[in-house]
Amino acid sequence: IVAGEYVAQELVHPSERQVVMDDSTVALKVDLRAYAYAGEIQSLAARLYRGQTTNMRTPGGGFAPVFTEAAGS
Repeated sequence: IVAGEYVAQELVHPSERQVVMDDSTVALKVDLRAYAYAGEIQSLAARLYRGQTTNMRTPGGGFAPVFTEAAGS
C-alpha cells in the first residue's frame, strides 16, 4: 500500500438530521458520500438511516437529496 496509489478513508461518525414522521420528530443518521475521479468530485449521494448500517428499511430513511452552494455564495 505504501509503495502504490491508494485511497484511505478515515472513520467519521455520522451526523444526525431531524425528520418529521407521523406527527413526531425522529433523529436519523446521515451517510454522505462524494464520488470522485482524478481528484474531482463527480457526484454526491446521501442516505438516512437508523441503527448500525445503512439500509433501505428504516421508516423515513433511504436516499436523500444533497444541495450544494457555489463558492462565494
